Amino acid sequence: MSLVVSAALAAAAVSACAASTQVASPSDGSLSADTSASSSAASAPSPASATRVTAPALSASADTGASTAEPSTEQVPVPAPVPVPVTSEAPPTTTTVTTTTTVTPAPAAPPAPPKPTPAPSKTPEAPPPISTPATPVANGQVSGKVVLIDPGHNGANGANPSTINALVDAGFGETKPCNTTGTQTNDGYAEHSFTWSVANSLKAQLEAQGVTVVMTRSSDDGVGPCVNVRAAKGNDAKADAVISIHGDGSSEGDRGFYVMTSERAPAGSDMAALSLNLAGTVRDALVNNGSSPANYLGSNGLWKRSDLAGLNLSVRPTVMLEMGNMRDSKDSALMKSAEGRQQFATGIGNGVLAYLAAH
Repeated sequence: MSLVVSAALAAAAVSACAASTQVASPSDGSLSADTSASSSAASAPSPASATRVTAPALSASADTGASTAEPSTEQVPVPAPVPVPVTSEAPPTTTTVTTTTTVTPAPAAPPAPPKPTPAPSKTPEAPPPISTPATPVANGQVSGKVVLIDPGHNGANGANPSTINALVDAGFGETKPCNTTGTQTNDGYAEHSFTWSVANSLKAQLEAQGVTVVMTRSSDDGVGPCVNVRAAKGNDAKADAVISIHGDGSSEGDRGFYVMTSERAPAGSDMAALSLNLAGTVRDALVNNGSSPANYLGSNGLWKRSDLAGLNLSVRPTVMLEMGNMRDSKDSALMKSAEGRQQFATGIGNGVLAYLAAH
């Protein structure tokens, strides 16, 4: 039995060896299909299989028990490798994931754009029209008060030089001419006409509030009266306020109004204080109504004088106003216009009414 097995094993070994070592004949210069396939497999292994050299087969001898190594080859299936995606980037070294999802934070909302600056109007707004504002005192609050209004100069003064040049009492033992012709604008608008117009507008405003108004003259075509007579009219009427209205005659560029009081206090310090209070109240009302204090005389629209007969002879709260410079082109334009004169009258009236209400 052992001899038969040994003979069979030997025959199988010889057959296997012959099959594994077969080569093509030298005449065609090519390998056999088996060798060619083996070479191809060696140069580029198939994903599905590879040639593996096995350990030599052992032929056991029945009588000696020795083993003889018999080389052989066989095709052993090799598991297909897991396909690895080819990317243009090197694979990550810290993760096994070849593709990652990058979470980009949502961009912050952009700041609101600044509000555009409104474009300026092509046409500048027109200044508000000059109008009579509401009277700053209740109707009837100043009823029964007495105000003397003195429109400076007169229309016929220039035609009567002997009368207006006569010397009269000016107070404190001094004398002065009765009156003067006054000044005028460069184109001939007379001061006496200006003062007459403003005085009558002021009169209407005060009378509408119940104030009794006394005028130093009744027309604009007469002579005088003299300065001492004008002062006496206010004293005799026991006026609660005396308002003397004038226009100045200075140089071009000198502009604005100023309010004068007596520096000498002819009726004592108490009356002088009332005059100063009246001046400040009227000054403030004029400014609030759009007029500007003078840029050439006085201080902030106020000026104490010692040489004016109308102030030095009065024993009542008294002020004298120069409403503007009639020789300045801008002031004169305002003084010649009806609207400008009404603006002056309204400012004075508001100040007088405020003063009367407080006293």
